[in-house]
Amino acid sequence: MSKPDQKRDYGFETRMLHAGHVPDAVTGSRAVPIYQTTSYVFDSPQYAAELFDLKQYGNIYTRINNPTTAAFEERIASLEEGAGAVATSSGMAAQLVTMMTLLEPGDEVVASQHLYGGTRTQFVHTFRKLGVTAHFVDPDDFDAWEAAINSKTRALYAETIDNPQGSVVDISRLAALAESNNCPLIIDNTFATPYLCQPLNHGAHISLHSATKFVGGHGNSIGGVIIESGRFDYSHYPTIANPSPSYHNLRFYDTFGLHGFLMKARVETVRDTGSCLSPFNAFLLIQGLETLSIRMDRHVKNAMAIARYLEDDPNVEYVAYPGLESSPYHELALRYCPRGPGAVFSFGLRGADPREAGRRFIEALNLFSHLANVGDARSLVIHPASTTHQQLSDEELVASGIDPGMIRLSIGLETEEDLLWDLDQALRAI
Repeated sequence: MSKPDQKRDYGFETRMLHAGHVPDAVTGSRAVPIYQTTSYVFDSPQYAAELFDLKQYGNIYTRINNPTTAAFEERIASLEEGAGAVATSSGMAAQLVTMMTLLEPGDEVVASQHLYGGTRTQFVHTFRKLGVTAHFVDPDDFDAWEAAINSKTRALYAETIDNPQGSVVDISRLAALAESNNCPLIIDNTFATPYLCQPLNHGAHISLHSATKFVGGHGNSIGGVIIESGRFDYSHYPTIANPSPSYHNLRFYDTFGLHGFLMKARVETVRDTGSCLSPFNAFLLIQGLETLSIRMDRHVKNAMAIARYLEDDPNVEYVAYPGLESSPYHELALRYCPRGPGAVFSFGLRGADPREAGRRFIEALNLFSHLANVGDARSLVIHPASTTHQQLSDEELVASGIDPGMIRLSIGLETEEDLLWDLDQALRAI
């Protein structure tokens, strides 16, 4: 595939391996090279001036763009079937860059209240410093979504599969609500990955990932990425359509059309915040993408077996996995994630003191690693109330659907029987 046929509609796995890169003419390197450089030589003063004036596309400085990072961006944009992508230093940075590009002081966001604790903290506390207000609603209550939207609302925000409750958002319905209110729908697709769900094909306008998780897949690099659909009309959206003082009053929508949001995110927000992805991490994330579908199939297979086992155990109060028929989100999971709803889910332990039971359970595990991450090839476990969500008040925990004894699992690629054995002996220990 050294000369890919641009007319053919290639399958997911082919694009997983080839999108965004062809062997370069100088070295013939089959793998994407690591361009570990800060800067690039300009052909001429005129060419340099055109680059800085955004009249020419090319490499200026790795804080803005880099050939290795560009290959990663093009590949994941292809897998999500988006118009383009901008990579960032982390998933949290992807959120921040998106919002700082879209919003101005005084603007508001309406978001699902079932969000990762770090996301909620960023929305509540960091956004407040920027003069932006976030309102949180029950993701299943569309009357609440509509009631929270007002003339200052500039975006709706939700996760495909919420962390750690396992609820699944109705993307198409939420996208229609966003369209009717002239604001983009932003979906964090981290838990589903482009293989299990493509939110942009269900009406979402922007898809985000903490690429640190399943995209990289091996717990060795932190990164984030923003993918845009190219379908939202930014012609009347202030921050994209109005003149930009940062570029001599250039209008990003008029100049770049459907790429206006991504260009502004890259050359203004990422440039000014310094939240760029390193070329080496981009290279590692590309390696992760090349095995994404194979890994996700195994992740989902293991997760389903473990969720069914836990659901039948007398020590377990509940299992919040949308792949189970008992889940209230099962039908939505089948619609949006037909290959399976990921491999991260939570369950609750029975007992008079669920916090103590959770502590003893985690201490008794052998194969599961107790750490603050998900989406690793290895199986992971954590107690959200005392770790990932500990910065939330008791009221915020309840609002986020988290109870004191909740255990979150990220199911890896180990032998299924070994994982079941480890969970069983830990449950017996409590």
